[in-house]
Amino acid sequence: MTVNIKQWPGTALATRDLEQGHVLTVKYKPRAEYAWDAGVAIARYLEELKAGRLIARSCKQCDRILIPPRMFCEECFRPTDSWVYVEDTGTVNTFSICHVRWDVVRLDQPQLPAVIHVDGASPGMGILHLLGEVAPEEVYIGMKVKAVWEEASRRQGSITDIRHWKPWKEE
Repeated sequence: MTVNIKQWPGTALATRDLEQGHVLTVKYKPRAEYAWDAGVAIARYLEELKAGRLIARSCKQCDRILIPPRMFCEECFRPTDSWVYVEDTGTVNTFSICHVRWDVVRLDQPQLPAVIHVDGASPGMGILHLLGEVAPEEVYIGMKVKAVWEEASRRQGSITDIRHWKPWKEE
């Protein structure tokens, strides 16, 4: 068998050339090791998640509390000033009802990703996470929610240390 595509000029490659070793082939198993640095702000954010707390950064120039935290303010372009703990409660700003997972696997029960505006952070500051313990038809924009934390012994310093956010009423 010969493979030849007319629109590409050159000499066709024959199967027998491969079989007889006339074509150099290299078997290579890449070492795909890498290192990743979360940076000062996100590293601290992840440490605090592992401890069951939400932390943000304060920008005194803009009078804003930024979550997720960042070391530089994207509005005034200056370094942020200090660390600030914020509540593990918030408000649903927007949400979606997803019947398919991110990897296109159909779900028996829909997932409810939402942008949560975290209490104690500035307006417009929030995190994307999943809602739980609520039926899709009961979710609404403006709904108060509270973080449901993973057991302390199982936390890893990841956003998944929060299992999900559930409906919450202030006491």
